[in-house]
Amino acid sequence: MSTTHTLSARDPASRRASEPIALDPGIWRQILLMVRTQHPGLNRLWFDQMAPRQLTNGVIQVTVGTAAQLNFCQSQCQQPFTTSAQAITGRLVVVSFHCEHLPEGGVFNEGDQPLALNPDYVFENFVVGPCNRLPHAASVAVAEQPGKAYNPLFIHGGVGLGKSHLLQAVCQTQLDRNPSARILYLSCDSFINQFINAIESGEMNQFRYRYRHVDVLVIDDIHFLAGKDRTQEEFFHTFNTLYQGHRQIILSADCPPSEIPELEERLVSRFNWGLVARIDKPCYETRMAILQKKAKMRGILLADDVLCYVAAKIESNTRELEGAVTKIQGMAMLQNGVVDLELAKAALGESATPEQKRITIQQILDVVTKYYSVRLSDLQSKRRHKSIAFPRQVCMFLARRHTSYSLEEIGGYFVGWDHTTVLHAVRMVDEHSQAEVQIADQLAHLEAQLVG
Repeated sequence: MSTTHTLSARDPASRRASEPIALDPGIWRQILLMVRTQHPGLNRLWFDQMAPRQLTNGVIQVTVGTAAQLNFCQSQCQQPFTTSAQAITGRLVVVSFHCEHLPEGGVFNEGDQPLALNPDYVFENFVVGPCNRLPHAASVAVAEQPGKAYNPLFIHGGVGLGKSHLLQAVCQTQLDRNPSARILYLSCDSFINQFINAIESGEMNQFRYRYRHVDVLVIDDIHFLAGKDRTQEEFFHTFNTLYQGHRQIILSADCPPSEIPELEERLVSRFNWGLVARIDKPCYETRMAILQKKAKMRGILLADDVLCYVAAKIESNTRELEGAVTKIQGMAMLQNGVVDLELAKAALGESATPEQKRITIQQILDVVTKYYSVRLSDLQSKRRHKSIAFPRQVCMFLARRHTSYSLEEIGGYFVGWDHTTVLHAVRMVDEHSQAEVQIADQLAHLEAQLVG
């Protein structure tokens, strides 16, 4: 007859991995505390709702509430939780996350696999202000009545202003309301690559079926269709099929349809059929509210003087405000959790970017070539080796963020690289900086030199 033990920290009496062990609540609280202390950027209030189950065969099974939380935990929390569990229990255990109520339909991307939605990107966490009131209201309406309210919904604005947040909020709301809904959410790059692969493999029928039999089609960065004639032709027919079937289409871009270069007039016309809504940079009051919301989500309290300081220092976008909260939280963990104005100043240092200093592309080139030890002639060449290509992309990213030059003008500095290359560079560097701490640190260092 098997026996169920209660696991306590470093308990030598319960070390046979095959025996089912009930995890002591106190042990789980210690694991959570260690994760929050050592990885403050991961901390979320909903961690408290996680339900640890018994430990069997060296695996601690933990239940989370939603599919988006499951995606977040599996993609970002697996190693931190496992390392903390091993440190607290003294065992070679692994933490495994599960969700008991996955939606019947789901959000899919290439290969019809579930796409990792961010549990932070729900309407409850979106701060509404004068800069985004229209796109927010339209997104809520679309989530409640897909295919009826605004179709298509086209949201445009700069990097880090909340476009992806709204797109994902629509997806998650629709799944909550209709678990059997089939939603296809992906980047324009993925659509283009799948189209090319379908042509090469002779699987166009499968490709068309996948895209034309969904309830909601959501495509981020649709401006990457620029100059892709055959892909535009295919998307035109996909758009028509979904629209005529009253299926919801949601698109985002960095500019309105009429300003996307080399986009067919018939697509521009169709993108304007529904509602085109712009997101602008947040005003001071909105930035204050965003900081409060982001801090609350991570379980920390920011005093008014800290909120005022950060909101005044960072004027660019929501993503940088979120990064500031993460930095402040990380430093607070090292100083007994006390957050005051001096700590906030120390945490941000020179990483916040004052808008008032005029930065030139030549300054960006000088800083990047020195930092990455590359030659200016290589950056301005057609060489595609990673050691050259990535610093070139960083230059384009920084030029887009810190200067008022157009995409074409930025591309012109690099001899022959067009606006689509600049758009791709901005997107790639932004994605890498969000996923890789090392890249984020490099950008922070470069920006500190530019604004110092």
